[in-house]
Amino acid sequence: MLIKQYEIWIADLNPQIGTETGKTRPVLIVQTDLLNKTQHPSSIICPLTTKIHRDSQILRVYLKKGTGDLHEECDVMIDQIRVVDNRRLLKKIGVLPHDLIQTIKMNLAIILDLE
Repeated sequence: MLIKQYEIWIADLNPQIGTETGKTRPVLIVQTDLLNKTQHPSSIICPLTTKIHRDSQILRVYLKKGTGDLHEECDVMIDQIRVVDNRRLLKKIGVLPHDLIQTIKMNLAIILDLE
């Protein structure tokens, strides 16, 4: 399975523990392609949700319906970044456009204190 950074995939995030995001849902691959090209067995992801919070500018990134071939509007949950085994990734949906990739990068740098 070839996984690339900033692709959107359907993933099975069950079982959920505590405040973790669960269910089968879209996720955004944020792991570098340096690891993805090595067939690394896990991926760093941010889950997506249809519970939109427009006032949360750093912890969420809004995606319009149709962005990356999504069927509904969603938020990328930057604060729920996690690692999943690649066996949880079920199907590729699409890829984020460049302008949203820049926003994701900026928000990840803020929450991880990389600036």
